[in-house]
Amino acid sequence: MASASRKPASRSRADYLQRILTARVYDVAQETPLDPARALSRRLGNHVLLKREDQQSVFSFKLRGAYNKMAHLGAAQLARGVICASAGNHAQGVALAARRLGCRAVVVMPVTTPRVKVDAVQALGGEVVLQGDSYSDAYQHAIALQRKQRLSFVHPFDDPDVIAGQGTIGMEILRQHQGAIDAVFVAVGGGGLVSGIAAYLKAVRPEVRIVGVQTRDSDAMARSVRAGRRVELADVGLFSDGTAVKLVGEETFRLARQWVDEFVLVDTDEVCAAIKDVFQDTRTVLEPAGALGVAGLKQWVARHKTKGQTLVTITCGANMNFDRLRFVAERAEFGERREALFAVTIPERRGSFRAFCEQIGHRAVTEFNYRISDAQVAHVFVGVAISRHDEAARIARQFERHGFATLDLTDDELAKEHVRHMVGGRTELARHERLLRFVFPERPGALMRFLTTLDPGWNISLFHYRNQGADYGRILVGIQVPARDDAAFAQFLDTLAYPYVEETRNPVYKLFLR
Repeated sequence: MASASRKPASRSRADYLQRILTARVYDVAQETPLDPARALSRRLGNHVLLKREDQQSVFSFKLRGAYNKMAHLGAAQLARGVICASAGNHAQGVALAARRLGCRAVVVMPVTTPRVKVDAVQALGGEVVLQGDSYSDAYQHAIALQRKQRLSFVHPFDDPDVIAGQGTIGMEILRQHQGAIDAVFVAVGGGGLVSGIAAYLKAVRPEVRIVGVQTRDSDAMARSVRAGRRVELADVGLFSDGTAVKLVGEETFRLARQWVDEFVLVDTDEVCAAIKDVFQDTRTVLEPAGALGVAGLKQWVARHKTKGQTLVTITCGANMNFDRLRFVAERAEFGERREALFAVTIPERRGSFRAFCEQIGHRAVTEFNYRISDAQVAHVFVGVAISRHDEAARIARQFERHGFATLDLTDDELAKEHVRHMVGGRTELARHERLLRFVFPERPGALMRFLTTLDPGWNISLFHYRNQGADYGRILVGIQVPARDDAAFAQFLDTLAYPYVEETRNPVYKLFLR
């Protein structure tokens, strides 16, 4: 991808050091804290520090490079206005800088950009144009508009002034922590942030290891460095929209090849777990790109088994769409290897359900989905809390030893993303079924109390439960109760004393489950 301006001549480490030291960023940016992540440090056995760029006024580091670039434009260029392409955070930086400098700002964003970022740019006075599915698509449209309207292009990463602006983060890190630093972990999209930080650190403290972190489905920089040339991706994952770049910059590629020591690739579940980690330490919710560095740091520590090292990561953005939080919370447990999923086959006869639950024992059940569908066997989708990843295999073997055919779904994307929500349906086998919603106390033994109180002559034909982190679990149960047992069933409900609502006459049940 060619830059909108003339390709700059190759610049030295000394040139970048001077640019960073003289960068004009503090008209709009603040020197953000370098905070200890105490809980994460204890868990990992290393001293983890978070460079809190999520605390900038636009909740991202991007205003540093944008303002530094625009502050170096001439009066005539500013009078005509500026344009940029951005997945969101750079756009806010450009819009804020334009408002401060009194110029027009046109911002081209992918249509996939989270609404919170679009609204933020418009609130700062930016003129938003939505175009394409990724940053690269938006970039091409921005170039066309730039030529047509004679605007000055503010590149989000492939510009020396932008790189130098981001490099001031590295300068602050060394000023704030003058002791030893073993490694710095930096999220990488187009490469502006990692190039700027590496340019400063390698000039002043060359022994500090620079680790770039990318998602496995948006790893253009890692692939390019490995290949020795810029590699354009056919497509990019959009969960970490702030780093969804198909082709990295020419200058950032040159600098990353020189100064980034290694790259770590993480998946969506690891990013979700990192968002949770930062929340537990800071009570701040990062966006996926903002948590990439933490995810990479955790993977790197696990791989190298480091102890007692000082590790820094940049929490580089917190522009999170609220509607993503449910997905993040659900997938964080997989990223931490704290939940295992299984498909278990049990005999379709009375007592089997209870016998299977006895094998789960005192482990916390995170999910339980079952619908009667076969006269001979029952297929149960169950989630169990675990403390380490290899525990899933041990649980599966235990189920197998007791006669329950088991399939470990812990790493199955289809199961995690879709099937868990689709277990169930209509069946002709659920005669005399009564459907009830119960509220169970969220504590060990609640399910077994339910099962031991239930008359063994009544069959459970449907069971749906998902732990949502509340004090009480909400459970949907189908029980086959002949009409002659109505009085006994009423007695059972009174004895159980769990709050419930009967849904047997609910039209939704009749349409989709009965």
